[in-house]
Amino acid sequence: MTHARTLDATLAPSPVTPPGPTGRTAPRASRAVTLGTALGLFVLARLTGAAVLAATARATGQRPLTLLARSWDSRWYLGIAEHGYGRTLHLRPDLVFSDLAFFPLYPTLIRAVTTLTPLGGGAAGLLIAWAAAVVAAAGLYAVGLRLHGRAVAAALVVLWGLLPHSVVLSMAYTEPVLTAFAAWSLYAVLTGRWLWAGALATLAGLARPNGFAVAAAVLVTAAYEIVRRRGKVTHRLWTGAALAPLGWCAYVLWVGHRKGDLLGGYFEVQRLWGSRFDFGRGSLRFVRHLLLREDRMLHPMALLIVAAAVVLYALLLLDRPPLPLLVYSGVLLLITLGGSGFFESKPRFLLPAFPLLLPLARALAGTARARPWHAAVVAGALAGLSFGYGAYLVVLADTPL
Repeated sequence: MTHARTLDATLAPSPVTPPGPTGRTAPRASRAVTLGTALGLFVLARLTGAAVLAATARATGQRPLTLLARSWDSRWYLGIAEHGYGRTLHLRPDLVFSDLAFFPLYPTLIRAVTTLTPLGGGAAGLLIAWAAAVVAAAGLYAVGLRLHGRAVAAALVVLWGLLPHSVVLSMAYTEPVLTAFAAWSLYAVLTGRWLWAGALATLAGLARPNGFAVAAAVLVTAAYEIVRRRGKVTHRLWTGAALAPLGWCAYVLWVGHRKGDLLGGYFEVQRLWGSRFDFGRGSLRFVRHLLLREDRMLHPMALLIVAAAVVLYALLLLDRPPLPLLVYSGVLLLITLGGSGFFESKPRFLLPAFPLLLPLARALAGTARARPWHAAVVAGALAGLSFGYGAYLVVLADTPL
């Protein structure tokens, strides 16, 4: 009961900024029940997706937990957790895979869990990812509640759990961890809790390369507030803004120091992985190849999801959302569109960009109020796509996510 009251108090609008467009706040007990319902639906969606994946894996003679815990990037994170940094694969002179490309927070958490519990690395990685996904879903609900009320908040959580690539939220990957820190950092900005915003942005920056988007949102919003108030802001805002980029910058500089090039070392590591920011030239070349020669489902689906993200960002702009959400989503989208290499992974890179779903969540919530069966059909169709495509990605598609 104490935890429920604490969470209700956290979700209640603070005096720093006004409530969302509805201008109303629900009673605390009602809000707690709705949060529980939203999280319950999210967990149900992910468990059902995992069950479909498990059935597919067993039908093909594979082990579902191994696929979820030790596929592709997961093996790199587990290696770092067990042995530290230092693994390098030389495939050819211009293609060298170094574990320095992977940020340290997730493997550090895995190592901590395996040290303190009898769990192995794979089980620890899944436990952290699953817990982070639930924390992230609660953060999405908090943001949605503040901006548009309970119905939109619940719809936002459900939609995030039913994205075509949401199977990643059930894997030993870092997207759930980043989204958890990002969602609560953005909520802290919306409610004027600048120290929390900066501290959570620091942790987001240690989770993934695109975690810098959280720091960008905090910094741009802080700069806007400083200009708007003509410098008359609290020391908490200055401190939060200073904290926000520390995690990301610290790791990038550490890798640079280790490689002998303080500012460019990390980006050289990424270049040798075949990943670099080239303002979209590499992506355009891949799309051209895709349209002319591709004969598999994976890459066209990735192209469709990325194109949908661009449309959703345009819709988000038209809704005039709070500045931190706009900056955060825009930076994630820019990194995804402007980066070359690993085109099949671009939908995964966009999983943390949950504000893009706000226009859809508002539409779904409105449909649920006016025509509940229509909303149920839409949700069912999304669930079928999510579960089936997720099983295909992990079990059948022979391409790293």
